[in-house]
Amino acid sequence: MSNTDTPSSERPALDCDVLVIGSGAGGLSAAVTAAHHGLKVIVVEKATVCGGATSWSGGWAWTPGNPLAKADGVNEDTEEFRTYLRHRLGDNYQADKVDAFLEAVPHMVGFFQNQTSLQFVPGTKIRDIYGNTPGAGTGHRSVGPKPLNARSLKPELRAKMRHQLYETSFLGMGIMAGPDLTKFLSASQGSIAGLFHAARRFTPYLWDLLVHRRNMQLVNGTALTGRLMKSADDLGVDIRVSTPARSLLTDNSGKVTGAVVSSPEGEMRIKAARGVVLAAGGFPNDVQRRKELFPKTPTGAAHWTLVPKEANGDGISLGQSVGGHFKTNVQSPAAWCPVSLVPYRSGRVGTFPHIMDRAKPGSIGVRADGGRFVNEANGYYDYVSALIGSTPEGEEVQSWQIADSVFVRKYPLGMAKPLPVPLFPYLRSGYLMKGRTLEDLAAKCGIDPVALRETVERFNENARKGVDPDFDRGGTEFNRYGGDQKVKPNPSLAPIERAPFYAVRVVPGSFGTFAGLEADGRARVLNSDGDPIEGLYVAGNDQASVMGGHYPAGGINLGPALAFGYIAGRDLAGATSYEDDGSMQTDSPA
Repeated sequence: MSNTDTPSSERPALDCDVLVIGSGAGGLSAAVTAAHHGLKVIVVEKATVCGGATSWSGGWAWTPGNPLAKADGVNEDTEEFRTYLRHRLGDNYQADKVDAFLEAVPHMVGFFQNQTSLQFVPGTKIRDIYGNTPGAGTGHRSVGPKPLNARSLKPELRAKMRHQLYETSFLGMGIMAGPDLTKFLSASQGSIAGLFHAARRFTPYLWDLLVHRRNMQLVNGTALTGRLMKSADDLGVDIRVSTPARSLLTDNSGKVTGAVVSSPEGEMRIKAARGVVLAAGGFPNDVQRRKELFPKTPTGAAHWTLVPKEANGDGISLGQSVGGHFKTNVQSPAAWCPVSLVPYRSGRVGTFPHIMDRAKPGSIGVRADGGRFVNEANGYYDYVSALIGSTPEGEEVQSWQIADSVFVRKYPLGMAKPLPVPLFPYLRSGYLMKGRTLEDLAAKCGIDPVALRETVERFNENARKGVDPDFDRGGTEFNRYGGDQKVKPNPSLAPIERAPFYAVRVVPGSFGTFAGLEADGRARVLNSDGDPIEGLYVAGNDQASVMGGHYPAGGINLGPALAFGYIAGRDLAGATSYEDDGSMQTDSPA
């Protein structure tokens, strides 16, 4: 997939300083940074729209030491972050990569916040997942994108934007994690303030659908993508969709000098004087690589990713074609997430990520043997890791999230929404199972009925006391924050006792991949000898995870993607000083 960079009369050519392949957080971060430093940048995207998995994400990025935290008076020593990561990553801790990430983060956030249209809100209450680990944070280590009114974008830019993932929306409208989501959930419990908030948010959405045929109030990943795209457009970045890269161009010395791309106008060469950034989204849809690397997925097909179909390993293959090393010796090849499969009357099957519902009090996960296998309120990565590990060889890797009638009217159970949304569409489609008794539910789901009854009774007895001796659910601030603060004595625990009972089938999925092209602290792709390949950089999920295949905190895909994209853009521009001092200005762009 590489070509020597020789003249060709058959292919038209474009010239730029930097070519970015892929338009998620990593690629757009690199593009904006390089363009800010005066470089001519072209972004090519294989899909018809930009954003990749970023647009379908929650939009939160793990950014310890960021200037928004400092503006709130939180000044943690960098050694605290290192301590936490050393304990969580173990033998996969790479000091040079971790240090490069931690050094770049405050400057990256400050640069975007102060000098571009990418504006952030602080994750003041977002805890690190493993609260009992030395160095764990209890907030202020994350940032998310400020909501964005899409009317501020040029129509031609809006046309290139990926829409919100339907399964993570409310009838197509995005809901932002934090106060926005909390108020929506309170509406299902009869809160007047919550109902007012829901009406105030949903009414403009209906108007936007009528007038613009799309949601114009962007939150989460769509806001992150929109703000990055606006920043890139403001700096003159040439963003081209439906333009997959076919091969890399190299000169006689082996330096990467551009790429051959397909486009609606035909095949062309793009010559990049400074270099190329690979940011095509990893390999979550590459069935062959999944077969080779994913545990208990012998065909590669039994996996449901939350990433657009275009992320099929093309960027990694391009890097390998010029000698890049595909690093697979990581703790996990993918950023696991439990998902459920949502059947629609059209025949389409959606993929719903179980991010928030598992932590709410009054629900547990069980396997077919009727037993629990994990602290359900821990991270999504832990849920799938434990599910895979506890499933005997040869058995289907699946679980059931169980709840009662109280739970399903107060909280979501997978895709099934709480009041006032009716349950019958999910029951009719077979997505949601219902039983008059636990034994009835078990029979419909193929769960051992005796074991399920025993499991629930044991869980209930302990939940009333506010403890979980089996898995210590509710034992960390992360668990309790994800629960319901109105529930006592433990926000993460409540009994499952009021019939009828409900269940949703849960299977392994992912937010993307952790195995990827090995890179150094400057985001340069390395060959198998550990030497950088001149002119070739990598960011996002095409890069081997700086976390070594671990998931120590929410946002550890997007945080490093933004940071290493920023690092790559600066290195390509030859920047020797940071764009700002890592502080936060009060008068930043809107």
